Amino acid sequence: MANAYEVMRIRLDTELSQTIAAIEQAKRSVGTVELDQSSVGRVSRIDAFQQQELAKVLQERLNVRKRKLEAALNRVELGAYGLCCACQCDVDPARLDADPAAVFCSVCVVGQTNP
Repeated sequence: MANAYEVMRIRLDTELSQTIAAIEQAKRSVGTVELDQSSVGRVSRIDAFQQQELAKVLQERLNVRKRKLEAALNRVELGAYGLCCACQCDVDPARLDADPAAVFCSVCVVGQTNP
């Protein structure tokens, strides 16, 4: 199992690095929109505001993903990676392959979404 943990740790580290790079890119896209009073400038300014808002939403999603990846790496270090945070059963390897930051097994995730 140690080898599987190492493979997942590398995968998590890689995805975390990519996520941090994407956050930096999104930060650059959230910059101040220039004021242009021409009619064409107004349309482009509206587009720029829209792009800025999309970048903010993306940045928020990426920050959440970053925290999840960091938490998964923490679980790897503690030897708890692959265990459901709710019931302590093994999380299905296919589920971890689809999302290496998954914290719940299939049974518990259904319980989380169906009140």
